[in-house]
Amino acid sequence: MQLNELAARRGDAVDYQKLVFDYARHPDQDAATPARRPVVVVGAGPVGLALAIDLAQRDVPVVLLDNDNTLSTGSRAICFAKRTLEIFDRLGCGDRMVDKGVSWNVGRVFFRNEQIYSFDLLPEAGHARPAFINLQQYYVEGFLAERAAALPLIDLRWKNKVAGVTCHADHVTLTVETPEGAYQLEADYVAACDGGRSSMRQLLGQESKGRQFKDRFLIADVKMKLDRPAERWFWFDPEFHRNQSVLLHMQPDNVWRIDFQLGWDADPEEEKKPEKIIPRVKALLGDDAQFELEWASVYTFSCLRMDQFRQGRVFFAGDSAHGVSPFGARGANSGVQDAENLAWKLAAVVQGRAPDALLDSYGQEREYAADENILNSTRATDFITPKSEVSRLFRDAVLELAKKHAFARTLVNSGRLSVPATLHGSPLNTADADGFKGRMVPGAVASDAPVISADGLDGWLLRQSRWAGFTALVFGSGTASGDAARAVSDAAAAAGVPVATVRVPLDAAHALAAERYDAQDGTVYLLRPDQHICGRWRRADASTLCAALNRALAKA
Repeated sequence: MQLNELAARRGDAVDYQKLVFDYARHPDQDAATPARRPVVVVGAGPVGLALAIDLAQRDVPVVLLDNDNTLSTGSRAICFAKRTLEIFDRLGCGDRMVDKGVSWNVGRVFFRNEQIYSFDLLPEAGHARPAFINLQQYYVEGFLAERAAALPLIDLRWKNKVAGVTCHADHVTLTVETPEGAYQLEADYVAACDGGRSSMRQLLGQESKGRQFKDRFLIADVKMKLDRPAERWFWFDPEFHRNQSVLLHMQPDNVWRIDFQLGWDADPEEEKKPEKIIPRVKALLGDDAQFELEWASVYTFSCLRMDQFRQGRVFFAGDSAHGVSPFGARGANSGVQDAENLAWKLAAVVQGRAPDALLDSYGQEREYAADENILNSTRATDFITPKSEVSRLFRDAVLELAKKHAFARTLVNSGRLSVPATLHGSPLNTADADGFKGRMVPGAVASDAPVISADGLDGWLLRQSRWAGFTALVFGSGTASGDAARAVSDAAAAAGVPVATVRVPLDAAHALAAERYDAQDGTVYLLRPDQHICGRWRRADASTLCAALNRALAKA
């Protein structure tokens, strides 16, 4: 199958786990001298596909190389957070993800056989997307691949394995192996999105450093009809699986994901056998439960990262740059956020709108985010899998207290779920000169809220500001907001940077947006192309806004 054939089958029943894409010889393989491309992305998983789509939507031609010719199998990454769904919206496939996925907000925590409390990940109203959806990774890759097929600036080459990397001052030369032999390809920039066992990282002599956890977990994808709500259920030391933990999630197609902690001494190959899995599932569900095993895997995990995500003209994103334990759904979500951060910066530099220094901020910002994810992931893993008697006694005492005392629930860590990093120390931020309340500080991802669109229809704030460039949110309808809108226009002209202005009235229909942004008449928030806030003002003049735009493009 060719990629364009997949796009033509959209709407039909497609088994993404069984798709096999055809290798095709490319004219670059017959070129007398290596062809030169602006950007080459290595790895067509969720991160590489998201990056390629984002670049193509910004009018940057991109070659996407993958050493395989299939999509993933089994559930693998399944929990996709609200922020990732907002990114998928901008990439043109958010509706497909949400329509197919299982939306959930509620999690329940059990100690032995008793529920000790529940929590709601999205307790406030006024967001277009749910806190999380559960969706098997093969669907995510399939929907992204279909979107990539619709973009002519993406050249996806299956069975093209990078076997050599030579870095030069102004480009990178890749040696690419194919079923018909090797060829060379030059790129102005290369993005390595080739996973935790990254060959790109190895070819450059780089390594990820951190901590490996000595424990094993079994993933079992079980197909069954189970009368339980779409919630996250987590058991500590249940009667049906003593001294270990268990996690249960609903997925589409009546498939349920069950994670069983096994301990370090478990034999991975033995534990994957049906005769070992079925008794564990029956212990959870009951002896009369009817189910089918769809897929199983045994995994270990680490929390680690590369020292620097930028290596000259090569950038690392997703698992190739950093790895976390699966507790908290931080792997795929942070990888997609890496891609979003890198895409607009690469586009700006390739198209001559920003200096190379802007690309340095990719490493600064995403290394900071990786450290935050690793910290949270490590704490969750230490709580879930105590490695000493003292640690276990502490954990169990916390769980007992959490039944009745709210303060203890803040200490329970069954995997605090992924939220986007607030990039407090980013060199692209303009520091506050005015007083504000709330979470919408420079470096934060802009929060969604309901709005009334220009045509009078109900809409959403982030969908008003998801174009490829900078956006200014101008609050109010009075004289101050009119002055602010003119200042934005003058600043954009002076900086030579297109800026879309979104006007948000201070009326009842927009009260939630005003509250979330602590807005007054004339308040301005400047959003980067990735919807992170890079500055905010009560009263902004053109020179101040122009300076903020230049700073956000590393042109200070």
